[in-house]
Amino acid sequence: MPVLVVLIIFTFAFYLYYKIKSYRSNKPIEKRWISAKSSIALGLFVAFFGINQLFLYRSTLSFVIGAVFLLIGFASAWAGFRAYKHYLPQVLDELRH
Repeated sequence: MPVLVVLIIFTFAFYLYYKIKSYRSNKPIEKRWISAKSSIALGLFVAFFGINQLFLYRSTLSFVIGAVFLLIGFASAWAGFRAYKHYLPQVLDELRH
């Protein structure tokens, strides 16, 4: 499915962008906040890859691998989102001072 391929490429590009941005940041809380955004992007990348795997091949092994990638990807994206929400007020506080 071409839509999934485009989503996979975009999420991987966002992962690289946020990872480089977090590496270049000098503020510690901002670094963790941007790292949480990269975790969301990486989780979505893995999840979209798992969804693509489910549609690409029709074997039992492919289904199991796709389901595992899907679960791990969405769990990682959810954890990244929770970290993003946790660090957001701290980043805003850090930027004011």
